Amino acid sequence: MKLMLTTSGLPLQDLIVGASIYFPPLFKAVMLGFLLWLIVHRTLRDWMYAGDIWHPMLMDLSLFALSVCLSLVLIVEW
Repeated sequence: MKLMLTTSGLPLQDLIVGASIYFPPLFKAVMLGFLLWLIVHRTLRDWMYAGDIWHPMLMDLSLFALSVCLSLVLIVEW
């Protein structure tokens, strides 16, 4: 059995650059999406929890997923 010490096959090789840590675009999209979700959730919270929506937690989850997708589109286009 041969031990290879090269890091060319590791899945997370692009995360570390020198002595600093590189944040991938997906991490940035989740953080930006979370901030966007906080704003949207704050404005729609009363309507969602008033009983008009069948399951408000699923609505929250779908809004979070949409906001992460929107923020990823914004990062890619910028």
